[in-house]
Amino acid sequence: MADFNNSAWRGAVDTAGTYDAGLRAYMVRIYNYMLIGLLITATVALGTYSVTSTTDPALAATTLRNGVMLTRTGAMLYGSPLQWIIIFSPLVLALILQSAMPRISVSAARLGFLAFAAIMGVSLSSIFLIYTAASIAQVFFVTAAMFGGMSLYGYTTKADLSRFGSFLIMGVWGVVIASVVNVFLQSSMLSFVFSVIGVVVFTGITAYYTQTLKELYDVNDDGTVSGRKAIIGALALYITFINLFTSLLRLMGDRR
Repeated sequence: MADFNNSAWRGAVDTAGTYDAGLRAYMVRIYNYMLIGLLITATVALGTYSVTSTTDPALAATTLRNGVMLTRTGAMLYGSPLQWIIIFSPLVLALILQSAMPRISVSAARLGFLAFAAIMGVSLSSIFLIYTAASIAQVFFVTAAMFGGMSLYGYTTKADLSRFGSFLIMGVWGVVIASVVNVFLQSSMLSFVFSVIGVVVFTGITAYYTQTLKELYDVNDDGTVSGRKAIIGALALYITFINLFTSLLRLMGDRR
């Protein structure tokens, strides 16, 4: 009887250990994808800014009201109808990816995510025309600290965050729609209000998504299913991080 109990106990410990190790590997994979996406976005944003702005008046095609000089490429990118494609293409591509990822191969999903991160970098490059580099860096680290803290909370808490899920997702769509509308209205008051709401919503949804991704882990998933889940999870957390960052930047960023 004692031998049986010891064997059963060891089997339970081994099973729990296997599950915990698999869960950690699964979550690390999600965060690694997300970090790669953020790195691509930052690199593309800086690269785009470097070829669209200049300090040499001889190379400037136009000068913004804040004194930033744009090259011909910059004038085309930010001052022509092409700017609307740049503004809205990340939103359109995100919707396409979220609907397609459950059906496409892991390699295609990975490629789509990396392409999305690059396009987001082009779209976000305009923040360097509006805010100082020091404030962008400062807000990025504040965002990273807030995101990391809430993600850790979502991973470790025993509270059921699913009851807030519908409210938070509605809040996300509300902020996104209001932001799109404000692109045309250019209201500073609306921008401030929805930036505050955005910080609250995207902070909360960070914890909710983290807990949801943790609960979606299944030790019986094959490589394809697990790979898709990791990329879908990385996309969700990446978009949340970017939206939290831009909301904080509108509130805390020092304008040129």
